[in-house]
Amino acid sequence: MTTIIGLCGSLRRGSYNRMLLRAAAETAPPGTSIEPESIREIPLYDGDVEEEQGVPYPVQRLKNRIAEADGLLIVTPEYNYSMPGVLKNAIDWLSRPPADIARVFGGRPVAIMGATTGPGGTALSQAAWLPVVRRLGMRPWFEGGVLISEAFMVFDADGRIADVEIRQRIRRFVEGFAVFAGAQQRQIDRRVPADLSPPVNPQLPDFMASGLRERVVTTIETKEAR
Repeated sequence: MTTIIGLCGSLRRGSYNRMLLRAAAETAPPGTSIEPESIREIPLYDGDVEEEQGVPYPVQRLKNRIAEADGLLIVTPEYNYSMPGVLKNAIDWLSRPPADIARVFGGRPVAIMGATTGPGGTALSQAAWLPVVRRLGMRPWFEGGVLISEAFMVFDADGRIADVEIRQRIRRFVEGFAVFAGAQQRQIDRRVPADLSPPVNPQLPDFMASGLRERVVTTIETKEAR
């Protein structure tokens, strides 16, 4: 079973992105489970709280859920041409302490989708997440893409998607990501000394020479190896 944790970047009960996450979960192919998790109980990040009390329980619980999963699905609104603060705050907490980033996020497949009432389809919000994904060492799924514009016209009174073409687009996206997450599992990148012949020029600046003395070895860690 391929397990994907779904995070919605909105706390609103009637959130279109919550509806989109539900639609994605309902289209998951056999052998794949998309399991929505809430960020509602995660407090604002406070370094004093972390230092004095440690990582709050809701954060630690969600960290463990992501670490045990095969992939992460981020469903993001777009606020002021960028990502929602409440979800960025959650990710900031989930990346604490820094020593835990590799366990929770490193090499983990991630996909991003979103819905907005405006015409842009969360394109700017999704783009804003990419530096964060890169910093955390995740492996993004770029095929397809789900950017829902004018969401008030897409979802009906029951929060369902009436448009057949949009439902099919979501299904294709989810199926592709499920294959990506299930097959790839986790990519682990390790820096090891490089065998250089001839040796590095001793006159090179340290910041240039250090990069030449290392190479990156990539391995794929499967569930059985965890």
